[in-house]
Amino acid sequence: MEKKTPLYQTHLDEGGKMVPFAGYLLPVQYPTGVIAEHIAVRTACGLFDVSHMGEIVFRGEGALATLNHLLTNDFTNMTIGRVRYSVMCLPDGGTVDDLVVCKFGEDCYLVVVNAANREKDYAHMAANLLPDTEIEDISDQVAQLALQGPNAKEILAHLIDPELLPQKYYTAVREVIVAGIPCMISRTGYTGEFGYELYTAADDGPKLWKLLRQVGAEHGLIPCGLGARDTLRLEAAMPLYGHEMNETVTPLEAGLNFAVKLQKPEFIGRDALLAAGEPKRVRVGLKATGRGILREEQTVYLVDTAIGTPPSVTFAPSLKQAIAMALVDADHTAPGTAVEVDVRGRRVAAEIVPLPFYKRG
Repeated sequence: MEKKTPLYQTHLDEGGKMVPFAGYLLPVQYPTGVIAEHIAVRTACGLFDVSHMGEIVFRGEGALATLNHLLTNDFTNMTIGRVRYSVMCLPDGGTVDDLVVCKFGEDCYLVVVNAANREKDYAHMAANLLPDTEIEDISDQVAQLALQGPNAKEILAHLIDPELLPQKYYTAVREVIVAGIPCMISRTGYTGEFGYELYTAADDGPKLWKLLRQVGAEHGLIPCGLGARDTLRLEAAMPLYGHEMNETVTPLEAGLNFAVKLQKPEFIGRDALLAAGEPKRVRVGLKATGRGILREEQTVYLVDTAIGTPPSVTFAPSLKQAIAMALVDADHTAPGTAVEVDVRGRRVAAEIVPLPFYKRG
């Protein structure tokens, strides 16, 4: 039985087409359609319900040491109010999940995890806590909205002094009042656009959504669903757990080297990553050069040699181009390399291209 976010009825009222995703019923699109929602985020603004994401709080004098033990990134010099992306690995280097960490005090951190992995992540964290660390899963108490697009700041300016908003990318403000509603706001997102993510009490989620819709109307704000979220993140080459990474794919294979600090004294999976050496497969971009739509998990060929598979594919509305991210042999990753993707027995010509496909500005 799928769960419902605090905004379930709101989505029905907005005409959202509800589908199961990560254990929840969520809108895949609204009457505007996926392409219109995608373009709105690129040119104006879109509003997403991401309340299915998990929120886990780390507290105590040992919280920092525990995070450095659990996660691949280094949080030693992280300042209060910063947000940092990281990966959590198994001892063999496989990926448990990717997540973000918000620092709100020397002994208080909020960790945001993927919905489908919430229970697995919590169990892994709880089993590997260092002394003087407490964790609490507060996911069911939280509604999370993502306001994404170039007009996001103008929209929020109707409800809050813009000077109170997080000013830099990957920063957060822990306690702000948005039109009478207590919120935490981070300048983060999963679309490749300027934007914010707003966290509030579950009961306040529908009210905050309606307020943003009201003040955002004159700025082109529309509600957006899972379909647009996927096309946007894929254009921006943002990996998705269960696609570009999983327990059999390391963060180095997934191209997340920037979030893996092998120079740290230790973290779970570090020894395995060091022992493996340079990855034998890596994440690359593909664009179709022949006629046809690429398909997930089909075989990528270099002439007659199978070199990998694309775990994520889409038609990119911003680029008007069929694209994919693929995991391929590291020896065949040069941009411009001509390949073919088997699509139900027919090969579609494609080309390896640099990531991301789309970059704001």
